[in-house]
Amino acid sequence: MQKTVWVTGAGSGIGAAVALGFARAGFRVALTGRGAQALEDIAAAFPDRKMALVVAGDVTDRQGMAEAAQRIVAWGDGLHILCNNAGLNIPRRRWADLDWESWDNLLNINVTGALNVIAACLPVMRAQRDGIMIHTSSWAGRFHSPNGGVAYGASKHALSDISASLNAEEGANGIRSTALCPAEVATPLLAKRPGFDVSTLADMIQPEDMAQTALYVANMNPSVAVHEILLAPVRK
Repeated sequence: MQKTVWVTGAGSGIGAAVALGFARAGFRVALTGRGAQALEDIAAAFPDRKMALVVAGDVTDRQGMAEAAQRIVAWGDGLHILCNNAGLNIPRRRWADLDWESWDNLLNINVTGALNVIAACLPVMRAQRDGIMIHTSSWAGRFHSPNGGVAYGASKHALSDISASLNAEEGANGIRSTALCPAEVATPLLAKRPGFDVSTLADMIQPEDMAQTALYVANMNPSVAVHEILLAPVRK
């Protein structure tokens, strides 16, 4: 059976690489992000454009995400894999730089936005008694990371625990959940880290590595839940 994947945050970085990786592996892929043109550009790179559905939207729009899920189900004859990837970090990351507006926005996207997408998928996956949710957490969601920052680290710890809760509560419904916890990934988000040396990007985890990891999870024996995968660049 040809399966349908929903990738959020699909317009750049990890999300774009994951969307392309699944498309090249023969999956139908729905792409969501706030920039419709960026999504169209990614879809145009698919081996078969008919295998892509662009659903522009903001993960903080709860009703919009519920409607997006139903649109994807109708297009893709189900919704089998969620790549819950939308997220961001901010320049003002430390307690000394506390900025409530940006911190609140980060938590709204990284935590509440992730919850909105999960909630949109759960009824479909329960009815199918089949579903995989793959969440882009972080090394900072597993260990405290001063470089990641206070709000970002808190959001990714929350996402990792949300993933664990799905395995605890929804496994009986055929749903499996994985938190991907990478350290530095060579994305535009990493390049915005204060003081980051962009010349080191080539030594980091590449977005394509994350796509390969997500495909590994998607192709796992359905009797096995891969709870967490921790990745880091080789320390030289």
